Amino acid sequence: MLRVVFMGTPEFAVPSLESVHKRHTIVGVFTQSDKPVGRGLDVRFCPVKAKALQLGLNVFQPEKASAPAEFERLKELNPDIIVVVAYGQILKKNVLELPRLGCVNVHSSLLPRWRGAAPIQWAILQGDSLSGVTTQRLVEKLDAGPILLQETTPLSADETASSLHDRLAQIGANLLARTLEGLASDTLKEVIQDESKVTYASKLTKEMEWLNPAEAAATLERRVRALNPWPGTSLKLGQRLKVKQARARDVRGVQGQVFHRAGMILLGTSEGSLDLQRVQWDGKREIGPEEFMNGLKGKGQSLPLEVKSIR
Repeated sequence: MLRVVFMGTPEFAVPSLESVHKRHTIVGVFTQSDKPVGRGLDVRFCPVKAKALQLGLNVFQPEKASAPAEFERLKELNPDIIVVVAYGQILKKNVLELPRLGCVNVHSSLLPRWRGAAPIQWAILQGDSLSGVTTQRLVEKLDAGPILLQETTPLSADETASSLHDRLAQIGANLLARTLEGLASDTLKEVIQDESKVTYASKLTKEMEWLNPAEAAATLERRVRALNPWPGTSLKLGQRLKVKQARARDVRGVQGQVFHRAGMILLGTSEGSLDLQRVQWDGKREIGPEEFMNGLKGKGQSLPLEVKSIR
């Protein structure tokens, strides 16, 4: 049984925290500071903190885990290993070299593909057929440490960021258990990453929200599946129309025009059309094609409608 310091913040890290807690002694949980959320700016615990408190674990929320005072606290905790799962802070050399078994990271991609902040979304955006989880040793360079274990999972034709996130979180928890067992018994062989195969998953931005009809329908469908719930995907039709669910269709239409055919609401693109299956006007509830058409009729409007420029 290992003495473990666990570092993580979002929902993705919770299954890994539970997995470690079942098998080892967690001497401390480090997570990001509480932040105000919502219109009332209520302070809400992050998922890892909430689960750690439920499990009766000691929680620490330093501004910088590598700062001198926090480093001293880590030394007092005397961990055999530090586990990092979407913590949100870069650890410096002093922390990385502290535990006798080093620091291990659970990363939601098949490294060296998709190093960086948003690997789940970029795997879908780029149409990857496989995703997975990597456990790796942490080094000072982002996601560049030696690979310990990997597990793959196929991406379905209707894969969303939400469905892939939840699946990879569970895969990661199981893979972490095997990784810690292998490190404790000194039976794991490290594999150096092939730098020629590195790709980067940059941070998502609010500007990525707008769907551009100049792109192919298949590309836009992947954007809808990858970018919900945040930043979401939308069209400018006078007011913002959020696109919650869509499917690429081999239907010819005028690029940039929203039209109606065979019970479908379609957006003409540079290649095929995008079937807008679930949409939502700003401040309204999510609706399907029939309610969308009825809503236009109630306003004295009809299709086709032209998409406004995203520039």
